[in-house]
Formats: sequence, structure tokens, C-alpha cells
Amino acid sequence: MKVIIVGGVAGGATTAARLRRLDENAEIIVFERGKYISFANCGLPYFIGDVITKKENLLVQTPKSFKERFNIDVRIMQEVIKIDRENKKVKIKNLKSQEEYEENYDKLVLSPGAEPINPFKNIQTNQIHTLRTVDDSVKIKEYIKNKHPENITIIGGGYIGIEMAENISKQQNTKITIIEKASHLIGPIDEDISVIVEKKLKEKGINVILKNGVKDIKQENERLNIILENGKILTDFIILCIGVKPEAKLAKESNLKTNEKGSIIVNQYMQTSDSNIYALGDCVQVTNYVTKKEAYIPLAGPANRQARVVANNICGKNGSYKGTIGSSILKIFDYTLGITGINEQTCKNNKLEYQTIIISPYSHATYYPGATSITIKAIYESQTGKILGAQVWGKEGVDKITDILATAIKMKMTAYDLSELELCYAPPFSSAKSPVNILGNAIENEIEGLVENITWQEVKKLPNPYILDVRTKAEYELSHIDGVQHIELDTIRENLDKIDKSQEIYVHCHTGLRSYIACRILKQNGFKVYNITGGYSFYKMSKI
Repeated sequence: MKVIIVGGVAGGATTAARLRRLDENAEIIVFERGKYISFANCGLPYFIGDVITKKENLLVQTPKSFKERFNIDVRIMQEVIKIDRENKKVKIKNLKSQEEYEENYDKLVLSPGAEPINPFKNIQTNQIHTLRTVDDSVKIKEYIKNKHPENITIIGGGYIGIEMAENISKQQNTKITIIEKASHLIGPIDEDISVIVEKKLKEKGINVILKNGVKDIKQENERLNIILENGKILTDFIILCIGVKPEAKLAKESNLKTNEKGSIIVNQYMQTSDSNIYALGDCVQVTNYVTKKEAYIPLAGPANRQARVVANNICGKNGSYKGTIGSSILKIFDYTLGITGINEQTCKNNKLEYQTIIISPYSHATYYPGATSITIKAIYESQTGKILGAQVWGKEGVDKITDILATAIKMKMTAYDLSELELCYAPPFSSAKSPVNILGNAIENEIEGLVENITWQEVKKLPNPYILDVRTKAEYELSHIDGVQHIELDTIRENLDKIDKSQEIYVHCHTGLRSYIACRILKQNGFKVYNITGGYSFYKMSKI
């Protein structure tokens, strides 16, 4: 059996290695048009930021190491330019010699990845860059080091844009601006969580411009004039992080089926419309595991899992790819943002019956030094409590909690399952009732009618809400919302006559736990009450 793989990095290289482990006798050829067969593209911003100091540390494999370990023929700087499906051949161009030649195949694997979106290719300047390859990162790093630009503008406020802003700001005495056309940063999260991210960036001196797209870029002497939909700014250097699009030109020219956005359409076995041709990674259309709808989710983790499916099926080991959840994590200075499943907008677009809840537990037992607050926003099915998505923000423990919730989504678990999870506990690491258990309990309480929750966003839309603060006197005096009524939780029973029973009451404490207790007391005394989820800590974080 002869297998040709187009493209290396996460998808192609992983497929090749798995194929060899399954079949020692297969002839495997990997064609990569770049210089590197396998590199850590997720590490590129950290190389620019000098967290990773050596370029060589980004190189996972080389053609020589691949040959020695796996007996795989890797041909770099060689591009597959045509597929002859009828005769099962590909045409290759050697980018060094410009020579063209053909190779036949039994099975063909397409893993060309995605390319950065760049609407400004017509502008000839070394002051505008995209980030995809190791060479791209070297060019950006060298320009900043040698030219010392006073102003750097990042167009696009997604994962890469945020990572670039952090890494550049740590090592350069420069003004950084992020421009994002959408209403908030990081599309997969909800606006109320994105506001916290925006606030953190501003605290670090990064300017953020939202709801303002870029219409044009013009050279103005030695600077660049960015023409916005509303206004303009001058800058010295631009990094385009607008997003990526599937690189499916070869597939389209071979009449393989693609969707309207250009992604290659594959079945659950990762086969294209030609059963002898497979495709995977950032170039393919996937199924969103939660909504069961078609989606485009370009992430390294799914590409690696798809590679295993491809190799298994080529070697006769039946396997299928069941969809992508979209789990991801992002370092933002001394904080971490974890994302898994779907957000509120996706729920609305798919007309799903959902509820949200925000809790603010601590990372570990508070009596052990160093405990920090974690914000967890969960999205769940209204009737069943099935977890649909989550966004987690904090200094420590975010990765652990996000991974547990990603597993919960994959296994179609409900809030009741979260409540029953038996997770590791010792004071330095968690609490006897972990944040995930607390989340499950909180959702259970709402489903069972013990409490009605409301978010700060919803409260802010009310004309004149009656807000009750049940924190301690010291907490209230330190900081509070103007115009709210304050009664400490422990004195609430003896002060029921001071609360207006004719009104709907919106109760908050610091994190949401004491306000839940207050709601139970008040509800059983005939009051109409709502618990404001996330508490005052979330109010302060999300208020810019």
C-alpha cells in the first residue's frame, strides 16, 4: 500500500506516524511545501515573546528524525499542485529546482491546514504581517527587535490576537492596540465574560477598539494609516489576526466536494467525496458535537484525533470522528481563560432551550494560603440540566475545571452528574466540595425550583430594580453599588419587616452562595426573590 500525505504539522505528521505504527510495510510519502515537516504552531506567539527562546525548540520532528524513527519519506519544499483522481496520481513541484514530477497513490491524505485571512495583500510593505509559520514568527520578532516600533496594531481580537498582544507587551516598550470588528473579543465566549478579558488587557496598558472594522490601510511616509469604519489611527507595525480560512484550493481543483465557506466536506471516517482521498485538520468541515450542525473549528487537538481516525480507516481499523466540542484555553497575563462547548449566541441561533449560571468559587480551600476566586459560567439545557458549554476565568485551576466540564459535555452529563462526581481533594488543590460539584448543585437548585437565578446583565436592563446586598458590613463599606439596600445575611430573619414585600427583590452577596441562602429564607417567608449569579465579585470584574 502506498499512501501520499499532503501537508505536515499536526494533521499530516500525526497521520504518517500512526500509519507506520499500524503497517510496517506501507510506503508513506509526506509532501510539505514549507521548510518544516512538524512544528509547534501554537507556540509561535511565545517564541515572539521570548518565552520560547530558541527557534529549534518549536521543531517537533525533522525529515531526518522522521526517516530514522518511522521510515517515512518526507519531502520538504515540495508542493502537490494537481490530483489526477482517475489515475490515482499527484503532480508535485519541487520549489527549489522548479522541477515537476508525478507519484501514484493507493490512498491520498489532504492536510494543507488553513491560511491567515489577509485582505491587504496588495499593500507592498514589510510593516504588515500574518502569523502561520516559523518563518513568519522569525520575521515579526526580528522586525520588532531591530526597528523598535512605537505603535503596534493587532487587527483581530481572537486567540492569536490576544496571545500576540500579551507576548509583545511583555518585552517591548511600545503602545499596543487591538482592533476588533465584532462587539466583543474572542468570538467563542459570551460578551459578559469577554468584558473581563477586555478589562484585564486595559489594565496592562493595551488599547482595545471594538465594533470598528478596518476599511483600508495606506502607507503614510514611514507609518501606516489604518482607515476604520469610524475614524482612523496611525501605527508603525501591523499584525493581522483576523482569522483563518481553509486552504482547499487543491481539493476544489480536483472537484472534491466543499461547502460555501471553502471547507472540504468529509464523512465520519474523514473520507472526502472520493473514497480513496481523506482530509483532516483545519481544511475540513466538522460537526459541532453539541448542536450536531456543520461547523468550522480549526484547533490542533481535533486535528490530532482526526489523524488517528484517518490512519485507522486506511489500515482497516474502523473508526469514526464524532464531532468537535471546541475546547480551548488561553493565557492572558496572570489569568487563564478556559472555553468548552457552545456559547449563548449559538444556543439562540439553534433555538435551544437553555439557561446560564455564574458561580465564583475558590480554587482551593480558603484556609490554605493562596486561594483565588474562579469565575465559572455554565450553559445548560433548561429542563434536563445537561451541560452545553462553559467559560472559566481565574488564576489557577482553570485548566482542570474546563477539562472536567469538557468531559461532561462529551459524555452528555447533567448537573446531577456533576454533583455526584468524586474528585481529588486536599487543601492545596481543591475543596471537599469542588467548584464543579458546586456548579452542579447550583444548577440543580434552580431546576428543582429552590431558587430563581438572574444575571447582572438582566438586572441592568430592569427599569428600577430593588437590589438587596447581604454581605457583611465591612464588605459593604469597602465597596458597594449605590442605591442598594444592605442587610447582613445573619441578621435577615430579624429584619424581614424592613424589606418591601410588594416588590421583586434581587439579592447578591460576594460570590452567590450567601445570596442563595438569603433567597431561601425570603422565599419561604413569602417574598418574590431572585439570586444574582456571580455575585458582587463578578459585577466588579465585568464593570468597565
